[in-house]
Amino acid sequence: MEGRRVVGWAARDASGILSPYPFTLRKTGSEDVLIKVLYCGMDHTDLHQMRDELHPTNYPLVPGHEVVGEVVELGLEVMKYRVGDMVGVGCIVGSCGSCLCCDSNKEQYCNSRIFTYNGICKDGRPTQGGFSSHMVVHQKFVVRIPEKLPLEQAAPLLCAGVTAFSPLREFMGYGKVLNAGILGLGGVGHLGVKIAKAMGHHVTVISTSDKKREEALQHLGADAFIVSSNAAQMEEAANTMDYILDTVPAFHPVPSYLSLLKFDGKLILVGASPKPLEFNASHIILGKKTITGSFIGSMEETQEILDFWAEKNLTSMVEVVEMEYVNKAFERMERNDVLYRFVLDVARSNLE
Repeated sequence: MEGRRVVGWAARDASGILSPYPFTLRKTGSEDVLIKVLYCGMDHTDLHQMRDELHPTNYPLVPGHEVVGEVVELGLEVMKYRVGDMVGVGCIVGSCGSCLCCDSNKEQYCNSRIFTYNGICKDGRPTQGGFSSHMVVHQKFVVRIPEKLPLEQAAPLLCAGVTAFSPLREFMGYGKVLNAGILGLGGVGHLGVKIAKAMGHHVTVISTSDKKREEALQHLGADAFIVSSNAAQMEEAANTMDYILDTVPAFHPVPSYLSLLKFDGKLILVGASPKPLEFNASHIILGKKTITGSFIGSMEETQEILDFWAEKNLTSMVEVVEMEYVNKAFERMERNDVLYRFVLDVARSNLE
């Protein structure tokens, strides 16, 4: 059944240029929440999907999967939320609900997961994201924003933040200081530094150049900084790290970073390289090292990162812009001309 008529900003083709797009939401179901969108983070994934560079894009496409808003309507069976609650929506808005992943509260790995945009709802409609005035989402895929957390700062946690937090939470409560490496200092990497530091780890940022040294050490609070092209620095850091969070979404030389790990250390991939990464089996066999991956986070983990952020009084480094600036913001994002995340002020924007 048809629901509310809304306006979003959509890409119509692989140019990725966004412009106003009126469309109709599905009718609010018994377990659905109707959300007025207030803020939405901007992600590199948005840019790639708008340009048809990931999964085949179903145009028109309204991107946005770091959505913060206010509950304005509830289905009859919704018990978790009330009208007026501040809530968030991340990368997925549905799953099968009955597989091993769903039963284990790891619904992001469900083979039938439904992405927040460029997915297909169970009624056959295409999903549209948070670059719009409103969204209808099943209550299971909605999280609560803590009162003390500024709404614009919550947005990046719903994708970039939980992408870093999900694999790092296994290192919480070790009872000793772990030596952590954060490879890449973009949207996910800068949040990874903050999370690892808040967990009490000794954090080393690994980058391809010296350009971000001051940002890493002075603004983000990292303990050390290594330039990966500096052979002396890499040799000095060899066999010192318990884990490395690898956030680089491009081809890079994995063996160089495996050499930094201690015995039994982990290299955790969260950035998806479009080309195969290469390493020799001996690089991991001889040190009992592990290469593993992690994909966004579960709904449980998404709520945890929001609560963790508020409890630790952490701040997200964002630049807030309005929708009419969105195409220019994506141009700047492509040039890495942002510290570290653009967030759209959807509520203040003229969407028409």
